[in-house]
Amino acid sequence: MRVLVQRSLNSSVSVNNKIVGKIDKGLVLLVGFKDSDTIDDIKYLVKKIINLRIFDDEKGVMNKSILDENGSILSISQFTLYADTKKGNRPSYINALNGEEAIKLYDLFNEELKINNINVETGIFGSDMKVNILNDGPVTILLESRN
Repeated sequence: MRVLVQRSLNSSVSVNNKIVGKIDKGLVLLVGFKDSDTIDDIKYLVKKIINLRIFDDEKGVMNKSILDENGSILSISQFTLYADTKKGNRPSYINALNGEEAIKLYDLFNEELKINNINVETGIFGSDMKVNILNDGPVTILLESRN
């Protein structure tokens, strides 16, 4: 499981020119799965994400988490995080989990985030989405689960 975390001042996701998810200060998560991912991977990364100290404290030091900031999360499914570009110039997505299974894990991931009293907005799984991210910092961190 891979999650690209971006600290955001405000972000939104649109489908068919209609905003379906929007946050102010918080995190944008681009989330991808592979076939060996389990609920343990989800729980590990949710714990890591909600405790990641990437928000500034009173001294301007990144020392606060999304929980400390009472921020929101915009979670976007992103199978292209598992693109393999070793052969040629056209990426292969053979390592990405198929959509039918990935949506189950993606829904579990978002539910695990919500259990922690975080406002979670999402796009629409499998749709052609337009994501508008105002990256703060910029702060961008790639996280991977233990598997």
